Amino acid sequence: MRFSIDHKSPIPLHAQVEELVREMIKSPVYQDKAFLPNEMGLAKQLGISRNTVRQALNKLVYEGLLVRKKGVGTRVADQNVSTRAQNWLSFSQEMKASGIEIINFDLKVSWVEADEKTSLFFEIPIGKKIFKLERLRGGNKHPFVYFVSYFHPRIGITGKEDFTRPLYEILEKEHSVVVKLSKEEISSRLAGEEIGKILDIDPSRPILKRKRFVFDPGGRPVEYNLGYYRADSFTYTIESEREL
Repeated sequence: MRFSIDHKSPIPLHAQVEELVREMIKSPVYQDKAFLPNEMGLAKQLGISRNTVRQALNKLVYEGLLVRKKGVGTRVADQNVSTRAQNWLSFSQEMKASGIEIINFDLKVSWVEADEKTSLFFEIPIGKKIFKLERLRGGNKHPFVYFVSYFHPRIGITGKEDFTRPLYEILEKEHSVVVKLSKEEISSRLAGEEIGKILDIDPSRPILKRKRFVFDPGGRPVEYNLGYYRADSFTYTIESEREL
């Protein structure tokens, strides 16, 4: 299968590569868990930089379409049941729509070094300083969700913002950053010692874990968010509409 891209097109090169790889992984060869050509090989074939290829592949990895194993290669991910919901909301908007008044029990801001996961998502070097926001939130009885958010350095967050306000409102009004796409992964696990202590539940109790990957209209990463929900206080509902 031979691929090419249009270097004169107004469509960004990484977006063209992304679409080419989407077509590539539909092939029965790659659906049978064969490894894709490596980044360098694709870059040479397309006449572009390796970083451009990596940017496209990273997007597909975080959509759950590809799996990358360090030192081994990249292949098509096993297919899981998933759903795409339109008009996704921030947590504050979700709770407001449900008539629930949210209380911030604790809020911490800090600057940390990007680890392997955040550096891969944000496409920045490991060790680069990024802004971290931790929020313990819930109803009037007790907290039921603990959020940990990391933000891309280009956004320009200072840490002096009023984070009691809706997060995406802050990004848009104070930093001219509009969020467009959210890709989420939801799983269940036991609370464990650390999260159990934060949410004030027994470590052996189940919780709901949600990863949220947030992008701007240009497909650039904005936020990497982890949410830990008390299973006895929260039900996650997805409403989607079938296209006819």
